Amino acid sequence: MSTKIRYRDEPLGEIRVVPDFLPSPAELAFRDEGVKVTLALSRKSVDFFKAEVSRHHTQYQRMIRRLLDAYVERQPQIFPSRSPRTARGRAARKRSVA
Repeated sequence: MSTKIRYRDEPLGEIRVVPDFLPSPAELAFRDEGVKVTLALSRKSVDFFKAEVSRHHTQYQRMIRRLLDAYVERQPQIFPSRSPRTARGRAARKRSVA
């Protein structure tokens, strides 16, 4: 900014406290566990992401990962909780439903 800010001593008006909505530093530092995969992408897709990252100053792998994460977050939960299921447990559940 080229203009200097001039402060005045005048009433501020009604003030209200805003609840803290920012994540904690620990939450910001959290990283998901990564899994390395080999994936063949089309040249057209890679060229697109490389062009976009030059405009947004990031890495194309990171942009692709975030795109996939956003897609997954918006999908209905298709996997039940990872509780062990045995043949005996499945049979008992079938009997209780019937």
